[in-house]
Amino acid sequence: MMQSRIIKIGKKEISREGKTYIIAEGATNHEGDVMLGIAQMREAAKAGADAFKIQTYTADELVTKDAPRFWDYEAKDKPATGTQYNTYSRVDELPWETYDEFKKEADRLGIEFMSTPFSIRALKRLEEVGVRAYKIASCDITNFPLLKAVAKTGKPIVLSTGISTMKEVHEAVDFINNQGNEDIVLLHCTITYPTPPEHSNLRAMQSLMKEFPELPIGLSDHTIGITVPLAAVALGARCIEKHYTTKKESEWSPDNWLAVDPRELKEMVDSFRTIEKAMGSPEKKPTLTEERAYKFARRSVVSAKQIKKGTTIIEEMLICKRPGTGISPKQYWDLIGMKAKQDIKEDVVLEWGMVE
Repeated sequence: MMQSRIIKIGKKEISREGKTYIIAEGATNHEGDVMLGIAQMREAAKAGADAFKIQTYTADELVTKDAPRFWDYEAKDKPATGTQYNTYSRVDELPWETYDEFKKEADRLGIEFMSTPFSIRALKRLEEVGVRAYKIASCDITNFPLLKAVAKTGKPIVLSTGISTMKEVHEAVDFINNQGNEDIVLLHCTITYPTPPEHSNLRAMQSLMKEFPELPIGLSDHTIGITVPLAAVALGARCIEKHYTTKKESEWSPDNWLAVDPRELKEMVDSFRTIEKAMGSPEKKPTLTEERAYKFARRSVVSAKQIKKGTTIIEEMLICKRPGTGISPKQYWDLIGMKAKQDIKEDVVLEWGMVE
C-alpha cells in the first residue's frame, strides 16, 4: 500500500493519519478593512482553526468587463444582477500593503495566514509577505501558467477540484509534480453558492482518495451549516475549508450569508476532534472501557431451579442470565446430560467444577 505524504505547513502537518486541518476561509468578508480582517482572524484562532485565508486579486486581472456571474445570489434572497466584474471590483479593496499586518498578527496568534493568489502578481506579493502555503481555487485547476508559478515556489499547495473531471485533476497534479512539487492537498469541492447537500457528492471525495492514495484529501465546503463537513471528516477528509465571517448579515460580500460565524466554527472544530477520537481502531475487539460490560452484561448459564447432587441435567433446569462470569450460553447444550457434582441452589451461575 502506498504511503500517504505528510504535508507540513508551518508547525502543523496534514496527512491521512493526522488531525483534520481547518482553514477558515475569510475570502473578502473583511470588507476591505484590515482591522476587521485581523479581528476575524483572531476569532478564528480562538475557535481552533489552523489557518485563516483570504483571496488576493484585482478585478482587472481576474475577469473581463462583461463576464457573466455564475452564482445565484449577490446576497441572501437577492437575485444577482450585472457581471462578475461588478462584484469583484467592489470587493477587491483590501490594500495588499496590509498583508504584512495579517502575517505578523497570525504569527503572534499561532494561526497560519494563507491566501489564494488569482494572478502571478498576487503570488509575488504573497511571496514577499512570507506566506507558507497556497490555496488554488477550483476555477484555476486548468490555469497552468499560475499552477507553474505557484509550484515553483516549492511551497505546499491546497488544490480545490470543483467543476473538474478526474482526468483534469490528474492532469493538474501531474503538471505540479513535473515542476518538482509533490506537496499537494486535494480538496473535493462543488462550486455552487450555496451547495445543496444532495449536490455535495462526498463519494467523489472518496474516489479522490482511491485515485490519489499518496495525497491527503479533504473538502472545500459551500453548504449551509456544518453537517456536510462533519460527514466528510467521518469519511476520511483531513483538510476542511469553510467560508467564515463575523458579519453574516452584511451584504458587502456575497460570501457572508453562507459562511459560518465564530460560534459555528468552534462547534465544527470541536466536533471534528470528537469524530477523530471516535474513529478509533479498525480492529474489532472489546475496548478497555468495555471490560466490566464484558463480564457483567453478557450472560452465563444459570440454574433455573434447585439441582440435587447426582441429578442428570436437562434443559428445564437451565436458564441464561447475567452476569457473564460462568459457563457461556454458547456451551449451553454441552451441559445437557451431565450430572451435578454437588447440590446447586436455584439462580446460581454455573461453573464447570459443579458438573461432571
